[in-house]
Amino acid sequence: MQNKPIAIVTGAAKGIGRAICKKLAMEGFYIIAVDLDADGGLVLISELGNENAEFHNLSISNELQVNELFTTVKTKFGKINAVVNNAGIIRDNMIWKMSVEDFDAVINVNLKGTWLMCREAAIAMKEQNFGKIVNIASRAWLGNRGQSNYSASKAGVVALTRVLALELGKFNISVNAVAPGLIDTPLTQKLGPDVLQKLIEAQPSKSMGSPADVANTVAFLVAEKTNFITGQTIYVDGGKSIGANM
Repeated sequence: MQNKPIAIVTGAAKGIGRAICKKLAMEGFYIIAVDLDADGGLVLISELGNENAEFHNLSISNELQVNELFTTVKTKFGKINAVVNNAGIIRDNMIWKMSVEDFDAVINVNLKGTWLMCREAAIAMKEQNFGKIVNIASRAWLGNRGQSNYSASKAGVVALTRVLALELGKFNISVNAVAPGLIDTPLTQKLGPDVLQKLIEAQPSKSMGSPADVANTVAFLVAEKTNFITGQTIYVDGGKSIGANM
């Protein structure tokens, strides 16, 4: 495993994060899977194999736990090739019904947690003079009814990505964002069939994407052949970000 490139992936236990872990493992990375879902994390590791991955149960919004994660990985492997910040939560509601607690929770995980991970990644990658950071944003940063907290958090992630690309480019570090749209995940599967069908009909593609669509894009961005791509937000949304059928 020491000869393999090392990738840290947050929100790794299910959905998009799980697909990213599997894709990067196929591409030859050793995966540091991070999630609060201990059971899901252990299932993931059993599927990938201990020779290809390990699991760390922690909260990305906890500064001490994030610091300890990076210290552990740097001490054990001596390098961090890629960090994929996928972990996030939603607490949807119209603003007149949204509590301060729900706003704070989403910002704390989606934006502050991503920032904490990026800060430690930047420190490690600056020292080694190479690295890739991919932040999973969302098409929702353009605005979604009932998501004033979530959309704001993901807009922050897009802005953070652009700033870090400017700050870290001279250290051979690329920073990009991937903005998924309607993806077939455990979250969307909980929607009622009528609601889901309306969302699909609003898509120019008239379909949902798969977690693999996002994972393939992440794999493209962490590859050495894409070193000159940085500061970009790539939409994986079936064209919804164009504004068609809004």
